[in-house]
Amino acid sequence: MEQKILIVDDEAHIRILMEQTLEELEDEGVEILIAGDGEEALEIIKTDKPGLVFLDVMMPKMNGFEVCHAVKRELKLDNIYIVMLTAKGQEYDKQKGAEAGADIYMTKPFDPDEIVEKAVEVLKIDRQDDQARGDWHLVN
Repeated sequence: MEQKILIVDDEAHIRILMEQTLEELEDEGVEILIAGDGEEALEIIKTDKPGLVFLDVMMPKMNGFEVCHAVKRELKLDNIYIVMLTAKGQEYDKQKGAEAGADIYMTKPFDPDEIVEKAVEVLKIDRQDDQARGDWHLVN
């Protein structure tokens, strides 16, 4: 099964950093998709059905809460795991993210290792057996 990760952020340098962080998963057939705003993200989610979405909160056109709400509450795509990424760590924002249907909330600046670990966990990538060699395998 082809695995896809969607990175959604209106800031190009964040998208590039996230893509560089996750590019090692491409060797295992994980496709990295990119969106620069909420509307573009929603279109990609509808057509490509990524298994994991790293979704920024503050964006033009549609913010992350609106995208998350559309995916989880309107389209009922519960099999898409959404990680809300934001510079705001206030409890109110976390509550709003939970209400929109976000699976977890991570604040910027993020730890690249945490991002990769979350992707491996969500997409069920098995790297135990061959970790010594550095090989990764998808578990279907």
